[in-house]
Amino acid sequence: MLNVRRAAERGHADFGWLDSRHTFSFGEYYDPAHMGFSILRVINDDRVAGGGGFPTHPHRDMEIVSYVLEGALAHRDSLGSGATIFPGDVQRMSAGTGVRHSEFNASRTDATRFLQIWLLPERGGLKPGYEQKNFPLEARRNALRLIVASNRNPREGALAIQTDADIYASVLDEGAGVTHALAQERCAWVQVARGAVALNGVDLQEGDGAAVTRERTLALTGRAPQSEILVFDLPA
Repeated sequence: MLNVRRAAERGHADFGWLDSRHTFSFGEYYDPAHMGFSILRVINDDRVAGGGGFPTHPHRDMEIVSYVLEGALAHRDSLGSGATIFPGDVQRMSAGTGVRHSEFNASRTDATRFLQIWLLPERGGLKPGYEQKNFPLEARRNALRLIVASNRNPREGALAIQTDADIYASVLDEGAGVTHALAQERCAWVQVARGAVALNGVDLQEGDGAAVTRERTLALTGRAPQSEILVFDLPA
């Protein structure tokens, strides 16, 4: 079964320097019908104006993944980590017992767009950590590339996350297709970062997401050039 969350239905916050679309309840946007899905708690589609950014702020007991779509994002944290990530880069921060960090557009003039993703950890009080890696376009083109994997089953060079989730990324040419098998007691969330795809025959546009339950196979086909998607394999 597919339950589609259309882009236009998402929450919206505009602070001038930040234009953010919230798939699930976040900040001042609250919708009791959309508090998350499985252990997936946040998908924010953030557009940060040149020179803008999030000043230093705290997190704890959350697994946070940043996926850059356009521009460059500069990260600094209390663990001593600091880097600028670009499209194709994926960043994982385990907030654990507590971490403070900042994220800023690395450009004074050009906008940055990234997906900010939060997942609930397997338990509270874990050790904080940071990791990042580049996944080239050719590794994701017309293929589902594992970019984040549960630390209980690390593999394929994916970033390790302290919860029961695998995240795949793909950039599909128009007409190209990929499939993903879901094991028993698993569900999925599919997020269209840009472009358009068909998921098990249902059309999804940029910004749309879909909860997938009681299905054993996901079949995804590109409906526009360079359609970029994330697939979350989650516990049911």
